[in-house]
Amino acid sequence: MLRAVIFDFNGIIVDDEPIHFKLFQKVLGEEGIVLTDEAYYARYLGFDDRGAFSASYRDSNRQLSDSKLAELIDRKAVYYQDAIRNHVAIFPGVKNLILSLTGHLPLAVASGALRQEIKSILATAGLLEHFPVIVAAEDVTMGKPEPEIFLKTLATLNATPGNCDPINSAECVVIEDSKEGIKGARRAGMRCLAVTNSHPADMLGEADTIVKSLEEVSLKFLQTMCP
Repeated sequence: MLRAVIFDFNGIIVDDEPIHFKLFQKVLGEEGIVLTDEAYYARYLGFDDRGAFSASYRDSNRQLSDSKLAELIDRKAVYYQDAIRNHVAIFPGVKNLILSLTGHLPLAVASGALRQEIKSILATAGLLEHFPVIVAAEDVTMGKPEPEIFLKTLATLNATPGNCDPINSAECVVIEDSKEGIKGARRAGMRCLAVTNSHPADMLGEADTIVKSLEEVSLKFLQTMCP
């Protein structure tokens, strides 16, 4: 039985993956590392900032200290706030789906984005109140495709006051757009709905179900994924 829905953020709620690519490209370029769009979408898209910068340095045979990594993440965060100040695009179908689920199921965000970025955009879109649980990059030590972020999200949902009957992993549907996110959800024992916002369907085959847009999705649709 479906008892919770967990949303990824970038590429599922907010249409900002092209912005993230440009900012990774900008920051890495400032460090003398070239990032192509082919490499980003094939290799780095599903990582959080920590994972993407670490992998980029590793792939370039460069050493990356913890202090330098933190500086890169902070620099990109400043650029991101500037980039989205006048441009927040929410994917079609997202608001209607969230509103239709609210009151029926607990909702959560599990994202490799920074907490302030998530909260700022959700607030601007009028959606923040619908997500009592947000687990962000700062809350985990291992990003997707590791299952930590999804397991921590589930634990936080179960710790919510008034939730007397613990939710099991198999009673959760995760909504994702990346290969890494799908792997993480499945490793956490959860069902996964993939949306082809960032990758074609043939790259998302590990998901339980694939759709082109959240405009196709409803509460009844999600319930069929957890019979």
